[in-house]
Amino acid sequence: MFQPGDLVGLNGSRGPELAVIDTLSGSKAALRVGFEARRQLVPLRELDALASLPGAFDPPASLLAPPWGLTAAVLQHHQPSCRDLAAAWLLLTEPSAPAAASPSGGAAAGVPGVMPLEELVALVAPADAPAARAACWLALQQPEQHFFRWRHGAVQPRTLRDLRQLRRERHLERLARLREQHWQSLLQQRQPLDPSSLDAQARAQLDHLLTLAAGDTTTPLPVALRQALHSAHCSAEPGAVRRLLVDLGQWEPHGLPSLQRTVWDQGFAPELLAEAERLIAAAAAPQPGDDERRDLTGLRTYTLDDPDTQEIDDALSLEQLAEGRQRLWVHIADPGRLVPAESPLDLEARRRASSLYLADRVVPMFPFPLATGPFSLRQGQRCPAWSTAIELDADGAVAAVEIVRSWVLPTYRLSYADGDALIELAPKEEPDLASIDALLERRRRWRVAQGALQMEQPEGRIRAVGGQTTVEITDPTPARALVAEAMILNGAVIAAYGVGEGLALPYRGQPSAELPPAAQLEALPPGPVRHMALRRCLTRGVTGVQPSHHFSLGLSAYVQATSPIRRYADLLVQRQLAAHQQQLPPLDGAELGALLDQLDPALREGVQISREDQRHWQQVWFEQHPDERLEGVFLRWLREQDRLGLVHLEALALDVAARCPAAAEPGTLLAVQVQMVDSLSDLLRLEAR
Repeated sequence: MFQPGDLVGLNGSRGPELAVIDTLSGSKAALRVGFEARRQLVPLRELDALASLPGAFDPPASLLAPPWGLTAAVLQHHQPSCRDLAAAWLLLTEPSAPAAASPSGGAAAGVPGVMPLEELVALVAPADAPAARAACWLALQQPEQHFFRWRHGAVQPRTLRDLRQLRRERHLERLARLREQHWQSLLQQRQPLDPSSLDAQARAQLDHLLTLAAGDTTTPLPVALRQALHSAHCSAEPGAVRRLLVDLGQWEPHGLPSLQRTVWDQGFAPELLAEAERLIAAAAAPQPGDDERRDLTGLRTYTLDDPDTQEIDDALSLEQLAEGRQRLWVHIADPGRLVPAESPLDLEARRRASSLYLADRVVPMFPFPLATGPFSLRQGQRCPAWSTAIELDADGAVAAVEIVRSWVLPTYRLSYADGDALIELAPKEEPDLASIDALLERRRRWRVAQGALQMEQPEGRIRAVGGQTTVEITDPTPARALVAEAMILNGAVIAAYGVGEGLALPYRGQPSAELPPAAQLEALPPGPVRHMALRRCLTRGVTGVQPSHHFSLGLSAYVQATSPIRRYADLLVQRQLAAHQQQLPPLDGAELGALLDQLDPALREGVQISREDQRHWQQVWFEQHPDERLEGVFLRWLREQDRLGLVHLEALALDVAARCPAAAEPGTLLAVQVQMVDSLSDLLRLEAR
């Protein structure tokens, strides 16, 4: 039974401590705990009896008071050494040694019995004194003490088997602590590291960090990893973790979270690259259907692209007919000649759905050696193509169409600047491009008469080389307008062909929209402000296997069919045409719809990655130009209550979000400056005044 003044042991939230019972109340005791005599109320069942108060003494107010007189120095003096505990354990566990008495009066055979604390004290201390008991009890509670187990207020020697197992566990724990300390040290040093040199637990924690950096904030971080981040002075936020990983050499400074572990991030498997090399070697050999291709190599054929374009998938020719008639030929690359449906490369292209154009690189739908080699319409080389012959009437409506598989021989590879010069100058020795421009201008006027919207304006795009950014502004020049109109025309005539033949195609449509009154539009400044007013009225385009009206293009039916090297749906168009012309069963609406449904997730993901890429590089551009003061024009409110508006920056030809004056209206001129930017944290705050 406990009495006030007794010396007891308590294993509480602070670990093992000594205490003196102050008062008793039912099943609880009020204690004076530790050398500072902290008051604490504890259930009696949680106390270990160490020494009863001698009758000659009044209950002391603390451990320091008589009769206990316990200080840190006294306890240190009486603390049993590891050698003493080992000697006692050997004495008690030797086979010849008498079994220690158990509470029931005996010990199980082969199992060390339990003993009162004072019996162990008699083995490890010169005398059984309260200080020796207290010091021995404290020693028994320490995790590094292996020889004895404290159970139910008594001492039990561990078996040799248990001791070996415990020592092994403690050894493994020490190794784990050392590994964790090493991992924390690596994080604190913030120096590049080799993941292969890490143990499994550190590699798992590194994977957690990469997952968080990629934007996954739903997966909770292990406690040990949170502690490691805290020791490295890094918050458990994606931006801070990205910065840490950059220092560790595990994250590219301009790595996109949305690109991580996607199909575009994985590259092409070695077997697919080997298959691409095989197809390149076989490209010059005859392929099925080659003998049925129309030979158009005698036409003067032009490709027009940006100077750095590598995937060349369209070209134009002009054929002069009798009675002054002109026939426009639109040639589109034919990758299906080498890549059959359901082949490994075809399935990989389907997974990707499109090429991905980023600020610092292109991630292609097909391996680059194929896409830029035998797939492309290369100058001076005989190339397979799908060619559409189109004749227009005097108003620009389509008068005649023919769609054939062909051979073409691109005569000129022109940049858009080269094309602008040929259109403007129209030299007698090279008149075709100027004639094509006039023909397509007639077609453009026809579309406008059908309700097409004209919203051409300069468009800016951030480009990056070696981490340095530039702004590439695309102006709506005659050559670009010519190519754009030709591609729209090609999509329109193929769609009309599909409608006439009842052929399922990936038709693109856009529901009709109610536009602002003409007077309201005329009151707005021309260019970006007026175009924004129009765009806000338009609905998003849709893709389906049934033809539908495309409002902003002014077409009753339309398909995208001009980039089969870069868009898988365009390749599907060619396969549908090929099956129909060869009198083979094409995919029906349900089958084609199922294929388009497979493409949709990758297409959406690609759009998200492209947007994030441009947003990131815009932030980098502002980091590299923090003091720029840019002129802009207010377009519209994004969140008027937060004064967040959309501003068009004339010098960059970009629309950016900025904090704007409360009185801003469409057309208000503003000056925009950086308030805060951190590309690794995906943060850009602009102030417009």
